[in-house]
Amino acid sequence: MERISGLVRTLCDFLWGFPMPALLLGMHLYFTVRLGFVQKKVPQGIRMSFSGRKEEGPRVSAWEALSTALAATIGTGNIVGISAAIAVGGPGALFWCWICGLLGMATCYAECFLSAKYRNRRADGSVYGGPMYVMEHVLHRRGMAVLFALFAVLAALCVGSGVQAHSLTAAVTRHLPVSPHLVGIAAAVLAGSVLIGGAKKTARVCTCLVPVMCLIYLGGCLFVIARNAACLPAAVSAVLQGAFSSRSLIGGAAGYAVMTGIRVGVAKGLFTNEAGMGSAPMAAAVVAGTAPRQQAIISMTGIFWDTLVMCAVTGLAVLSDMVQNPAPYLAAGEDAYCFVAFESLPFAGGALLSLCLVLFAFATIIGWSFYGECAARYLWGERGVKLFQTVYMVFVYLGAVLSLELVWNLSDLANACMALPNLLCLWLLRREIAGPGEEL
Repeated sequence: MERISGLVRTLCDFLWGFPMPALLLGMHLYFTVRLGFVQKKVPQGIRMSFSGRKEEGPRVSAWEALSTALAATIGTGNIVGISAAIAVGGPGALFWCWICGLLGMATCYAECFLSAKYRNRRADGSVYGGPMYVMEHVLHRRGMAVLFALFAVLAALCVGSGVQAHSLTAAVTRHLPVSPHLVGIAAAVLAGSVLIGGAKKTARVCTCLVPVMCLIYLGGCLFVIARNAACLPAAVSAVLQGAFSSRSLIGGAAGYAVMTGIRVGVAKGLFTNEAGMGSAPMAAAVVAGTAPRQQAIISMTGIFWDTLVMCAVTGLAVLSDMVQNPAPYLAAGEDAYCFVAFESLPFAGGALLSLCLVLFAFATIIGWSFYGECAARYLWGERGVKLFQTVYMVFVYLGAVLSLELVWNLSDLANACMALPNLLCLWLLRREIAGPGEEL
């Protein structure tokens, strides 16, 4: 097991050292230019996401699909991930996380457009799809599709189940003397009660859970920022200087610091918003009544909320509080910066943040279960979905009680292995991806 863990760690260090950040930023830049800076359509996408019609029966509305995608992406990465990015890569990592999110919206538009364009319809009027169907039916590359789906299942079990269950358990046991075994069982049962209801029930739960958890968390962060408003300019300056300036460092150390900030920022950007990974298109493909271009614009707004709002507010709350009161951060672990910032709240800040972590983690468990089911259905049919749901609940329990070093490394590896065939598919079909058009 030690040898396997070492091999996985080596592969992750290689892929996320330079190849994946360079490939992702390159693809984001390409589609940003090719689609005429499609990011300018974000306000339009926000309006369409809230004004779409409510679907009855098995059909999923555009808002429900977006909520499912947001549930999967707005998770512990927005809290612990951004704290770790700042701790490891410095304040400049936050800048590159923003850039990754801003440019990644174009790649998200491209991948969601393809999956919405080539979605399939069932007899009851509901639709389904995803990158694996595009790879098989449009590119005629079944092997690529199977590999993508297999890594999607692995990512769901690791990223969506194991890692999130571990974070949820850590948040609960931080304040309550509860056995991790009981927390794992409760989380697995609650998740299972949602999974058996299918995509429609998952979407409905997400539409209720996502707004509540975001408002609670954003309220706490904005309070911290308001309390440290005088330090906000210094925090922003630290982000910009950390991203570009090397005045305080010498030679290679400066270059290393800047490159570390870029690498960590891009890596955390992908972990939080998943642009280019191929997950969001599975949610985009289940919306029946929206044209591909419109659905792609709506799906693209998920990255705006995730990275340009949630991650930005998290980073500014931490950095402004760090400027105001730096001493506690010197002794804090790299994943505890947000807890230090929330301790400045006048009312049980640590407990409030733990509640947010629990809600975020559970939402991600639910959202990623949908992605895993889509991949399992493609690989093994409906019987495979039932088996996947059972295994998924087991992984929720295991994630709560086991050490997750190997699972974290497998998560990073699965992220990269999902992204690689998806990005290749986007490149091969780049001429089929239509821009948003002025008529929208």
